[in-house]
Amino acid sequence: MPRPRPPHLQRETTRHGRAVWYVRVDHGPRIRLRAEYGSPEFDEEYRAALAGVPARKTASSSTASLAWLLTRYRETTAWTDLSAATRRQRENIFKGVLETAGHEAYAKITAATIEAGRERRSKTPHQARHFLDAMRALFRWAKAAGFVKVDPTAGVSNPQRKSGDGFIPWTEEHAKAYEARWPIGTRERVWLDVALYTGLRRGDLFRVGRQHARAGSIKTEKSGYTVEVPVIVLPVLQKTLDAGPTGDLTFIVGARGQPFNRKEALGNAFKAACKEAGVPGSLHGVRKLAATRMANNGATEAQLMAVFGWTDPKMAAHYTRTANRRHLAAQSIEKLNAPGTAIPAPSHPVRESGKKSQ
Repeated sequence: MPRPRPPHLQRETTRHGRAVWYVRVDHGPRIRLRAEYGSPEFDEEYRAALAGVPARKTASSSTASLAWLLTRYRETTAWTDLSAATRRQRENIFKGVLETAGHEAYAKITAATIEAGRERRSKTPHQARHFLDAMRALFRWAKAAGFVKVDPTAGVSNPQRKSGDGFIPWTEEHAKAYEARWPIGTRERVWLDVALYTGLRRGDLFRVGRQHARAGSIKTEKSGYTVEVPVIVLPVLQKTLDAGPTGDLTFIVGARGQPFNRKEALGNAFKAACKEAGVPGSLHGVRKLAATRMANNGATEAQLMAVFGWTDPKMAAHYTRTANRRHLAAQSIEKLNAPGTAIPAPSHPVRESGKKSQ
């Protein structure tokens, strides 16, 4: 369609954040245009509405593709309100979906289609879960907006998680080994101590700095939750920061003294430093150690949630349960060392069988 907007063409936004187009000449009836704005089909519907004749139905206008639906979804607040990290993650999912099924009619996608997509990613359960999360968000919005009557993702189960803790949790021995290889005064030590003594995620670590410490809070990248406590610099962390090297706007810097431009770059650099120290190379593992320390020192679930930015108490409960079991075991094991107590003798003579007591 040419610019400026053609005459008698009106745009409205529904309560679901979806843009819809109408043609209304003077005070006449409003005629809804169904095709994608800017497409040849849209232009044809527009001209037909001006002429007051029915638009010719085409395959592309009556059966919209999945690619078309995704384009509409990205125009809504259901998409833009997601965090930048979530949008990037789901864009990667959608890229693969569009390559294989972007031309397919979205109305013909069924639960079996979604399950097949999940199974193709079954060797990597995290990818399968991300695929389901992305498609669920898309079709829940599509159903609410009236594009589909049935959500094909409803009832599709999540992939079974592999047993284990995922990222290897750091232990105190891992921390000591890393500190021995990277003493105070190295940028690698700054990376560890900022991670360990703030508990922030990788997406927040590479951008946290003195401005956040002064404000006493940082808005997290993943959930948008404002964390109040972690950026209060503890004395042990302040000692590391004073020795540096640090940046002007970020505590963490790379080899040239510049901030990392992406969280993935920080993750790769930390992994290399861990490899040289002979410890697991995961910032998330360090975050787990920070949570374990807090729980072992008596932090409550509410305190853990405030520090680590968790909105679901299940994760905090996991750490407090583990800490409680450890404390109970430490207290109980001592009872095995206590000497046994003899069974006291009866206070009166015991009658022998068949005899009366004298």
